Amino acid sequence: MIIFLPLFIFGLGLLVGSFLGVVIVRFHTGRSIVKGRSKCDRCNRTLEWYEMLPVVSFLALRGKCRTCKLHLSFQHPIVELCVAISFVLLYIHTILLGLPLALSVLYFIFSATVASVLIVVFAYDLKHKIIPDRLVYILGALSLGMIAFVTYTAHSFIGLGDALIAGPLVATPFFLIWLISKGRAMGFGDVKLALVLGWLLGIRAGVVMIFVSFWIGGIVGLFLLALSKKHSLKSEIPFAPFLIIATALVVLGSLTQYSFLQLWF
Repeated sequence: MIIFLPLFIFGLGLLVGSFLGVVIVRFHTGRSIVKGRSKCDRCNRTLEWYEMLPVVSFLALRGKCRTCKLHLSFQHPIVELCVAISFVLLYIHTILLGLPLALSVLYFIFSATVASVLIVVFAYDLKHKIIPDRLVYILGALSLGMIAFVTYTAHSFIGLGDALIAGPLVATPFFLIWLISKGRAMGFGDVKLALVLGWLLGIRAGVVMIFVSFWIGGIVGLFLLALSKKHSLKSEIPFAPFLIIATALVVLGSLTQYSFLQLWF
């Protein structure tokens, strides 16, 4: 049972990741994310079920379409593996928190849902340099819903003000950068994402996340300037991935041992 459950969660993560890969590709294209079979982009052939097995099919087909030999994007297996690994890490994180069983299940479902949405935001912003408002609103609803749940179950409004102010406080540095640079150094989508991440993390972990995200962004930016001729100081680099990586490090306990349920109070 000890071995089976993490394997089951890993497999569940692969399946969820496969679906999220479809969401990333079809989002804002007018195509339904739940209807319609997947097709090859070149020969337009409808893919068989055994060609869509997470990671396995990509490896078996050697990353190529079975008919026209079009090289398939690495995005799909990478997203699938990222979601699966995230689910397992969140499962381990949940166990280590030592919460009651019902609360552990709720925490895992909540954190896995948040992680899934953040992975879609990460991939979409990296690819299109846009953070979809709809996804930010979903994250906002999840974070505020969790704050309300914690407040209700604790039967106390102590700390509620800090929980609610965390979002605007964490978003303030990003808002100032957006305002002063007139949107050239920071997009407003990053401001909105920082707002909901502040609600998710709370003030203390949110402040840590700010510093970590800028450190990661700075290091990556320097590497791109040094190694790539395509990038310059004026190059547009999506910042959402840095915010999400920093958030993952904070939540998984690399920089703090707080959980979503402990951050605010």
